[in-house]
Amino acid sequence: MSSILTNTSSMIALESLRKTNLSLAQVQSEISTGKRVSNAKDNAAIWAISTVMSTDAESFKTIRNTLDLASSTVGVARSAAEEVTSLLQDMKSLIIAAQEPSGRSKIQADVNELSAQITGIVNGAQFNGENLLKNGGAVSVVSSLDRASNQTVTPAFISINRVDLQVIGGVMGTTAIASGAGQATASAASIAAAGNQTVTLTAGAVAAGNSFQIVIGGANTIEYIARTNDTMNDVTRNLKSLIDARGITGISVDMTQVANPLTTNSVLTIRNANASAVTLAASSFTGGTPGGGLGALASLDVQTSDATAASALAAIDGLLNTAINAASALGSSQKRIDNQGEFMSTLIDSITAGVGTITDADMEAASARLQALQVQQQLGIQALSIANQSAQSLLTLFRS
Repeated sequence: MSSILTNTSSMIALESLRKTNLSLAQVQSEISTGKRVSNAKDNAAIWAISTVMSTDAESFKTIRNTLDLASSTVGVARSAAEEVTSLLQDMKSLIIAAQEPSGRSKIQADVNELSAQITGIVNGAQFNGENLLKNGGAVSVVSSLDRASNQTVTPAFISINRVDLQVIGGVMGTTAIASGAGQATASAASIAAAGNQTVTLTAGAVAAGNSFQIVIGGANTIEYIARTNDTMNDVTRNLKSLIDARGITGISVDMTQVANPLTTNSVLTIRNANASAVTLAASSFTGGTPGGGLGALASLDVQTSDATAASALAAIDGLLNTAINAASALGSSQKRIDNQGEFMSTLIDSITAGVGTITDADMEAASARLQALQVQQQLGIQALSIANQSAQSLLTLFRS
């Protein structure tokens, strides 16, 4: 049946042409933007995923820049610590020469000059206002963003411990801390043979000058004076280092550091491998003056007597080890930061490539589709024209 009111063929041709035009508009959008998914309307799920990952990639770029800055800061401190080590080696040679009485006054003058030079290096070893060779505590650097399966984002950090190499002598406090934050308490008065005891450092803020003392076996007094920025974790770590450096026969020490030393106690576990018990005492004081890691340099004396020259030789080895350990620790921290920076660069590239894979248009396929759709469009227009002319044939039925 033919009708002049309803042209079914025209409707079909028109719908086909409309779909072709829609597809053609989509292909033209892909070609002009270079993206298969450029907004949420194109594909909501892919767009959401790609937007989150692109945002993460931008965040990682910021973190990489932060890591580069941190690496430079640590690098300056490491180079300074290495230079200090070199100067201490020179100083040791002078002190060895001073074991002979002749020329001691000149050697003392040279030692004093080297000590002053070390002070200058330590004071100048700053980058972007941060000096890792002065004071205590640690510097935290954002190293990554950890995204959980529930999309919760948690920052990760690299902690860089400061290594104080100042030539400042420390003075222990004298007023005992009876209770409360900052108190050091031994769990017992002695450590049994083949046994262990703990020293608890009560949670809380640590003030510069707070002094901590552990006496092992009566003759081995370990003292640490808190520096600016120290936490109880730093006190615990430094006390352990001092005990390890003392090399007490049969004594070893482990430490437990905590996530929040303001609310949770830090603990040193002191182990006794000797066949007999050793005494143990711990105490803490206020009113001290923080010293530097090379504080003993200020009192090195090679000219007064044979005894003072011998003492200087014994002390310089410990100071040299302090500087070597400082440079080594900073080198390890810088290496870790650099490795994390390289990983960030790789991760950024991987995320960018992944986002491109799911959102970028296949230009070869788009070109082929464009040509095919242009042909379809022309055919659709022709089909619609033919369908629209079908009503004209009805006129022949009414001609006389």
